[in-house]
Amino acid sequence: MSFKSFLQDMKGELGGSKKGVAGKSRSGSSSVSNRAVQDSSGFVADAFKQSSWANMPLELLREVLMRIEDSECTWPERRSVIACAGVCRSWRETMKDIVQTLQLSGKLSFPVSLKQPGPRDCVIQCFIKRNRGNQSYHLYLNNNQACNDEGKFMLAARRCRRPTYSDYMISLNPDDVSRCSSNYIGKLRSNLFRTKFTVFDAHAPTTGAKITKSRSTITMGTKQVSPRAPAGNCTVAHVSYGLNISGSRGPRRMHCVMDAIPASATDLHGMVPTQTELLPASLNSSPSQSFHRSKSIQMGIHDDETHHSDTEGMLVLKNKAPRWHEQLQCWCLNFNGRVTVASVKNFQLVVDRGDLTGEDEQEKVILQFGKVGRDVFTMDYQYPISAFQAFAICLSSFDTKIACE
Repeated sequence: MSFKSFLQDMKGELGGSKKGVAGKSRSGSSSVSNRAVQDSSGFVADAFKQSSWANMPLELLREVLMRIEDSECTWPERRSVIACAGVCRSWRETMKDIVQTLQLSGKLSFPVSLKQPGPRDCVIQCFIKRNRGNQSYHLYLNNNQACNDEGKFMLAARRCRRPTYSDYMISLNPDDVSRCSSNYIGKLRSNLFRTKFTVFDAHAPTTGAKITKSRSTITMGTKQVSPRAPAGNCTVAHVSYGLNISGSRGPRRMHCVMDAIPASATDLHGMVPTQTELLPASLNSSPSQSFHRSKSIQMGIHDDETHHSDTEGMLVLKNKAPRWHEQLQCWCLNFNGRVTVASVKNFQLVVDRGDLTGEDEQEKVILQFGKVGRDVFTMDYQYPISAFQAFAICLSSFDTKIACE
């Protein structure tokens, strides 16, 4: 039996029970109608328990779900995996046990995959669409290499300008990009000059993440809480752009410090702490110490010695240095056909090995971002960063950098 027939059979069994409940409610009085509506969920649950699919042996159920997982590798066919996980709690737990993490399988399945590190042996190809009118950005997964590929929606962001900084709110829902929403998963914040950015995660992904107090809290007694939004933000990355004091034309200089990823992650047997589920943020998750935005932080002034000492043990990425092409009279990087329009926003990030020189060409590109249309950009990433982290880093490239270009 095909998976489509399988779902149709289940729908027919449960649909018949729903119609029976509806028929009783129409024939009775208003009170009987209300009671029938309230108890409809119970009838549906009982109908499912009595169906043949609910009595399927666990070993057979696992075998069926494993075959579906192996056969549906790409979107939109992979929605069958999500449909199986939504049947009931036991099916969902079985499916979660079968579906491997993105790092091992290379398949994007559930929303938590967006917080998991990419695969080691392949690149996840995505693209970003910019809407200049409402300052929004949508991230899509490439379904194929066609130019008219609509893609699978992944994340959305909206820019919020402030007098001394900018915020990019990141959400799972393109129609609900708000920090007050349950779809809010993090944000990107800039300094005054748009040269330094901090990536915040609304959830605590790892023990290495630093939690900072939300600025939208209120005081109730001795405890600060926020009634609408998560109280804490976990610092997972810092992005900085080098100053161009001389004003010479050339590519941007870019550094990324990944607070939640150890420097050993890129070793042969290195590991990255992986999130397995998106837990709802707790109002009591914020630390007891207060969080103040000092004037030096707003202006983007940092002590270099302190900065270098803070990055010890963390993964540091830098932009791959482009080469000057004499015939074209421009800076060039090999994007393997994924970038077609020259732009100062284009970049490739590799691991910063410190004082080692001459190895950029052989370094594996962790993240690349480039322009292919007026408001369309490609974004390709792989292990050890996640789609959420890659998207936030790419968003920092959209802001105009004062004294950087």
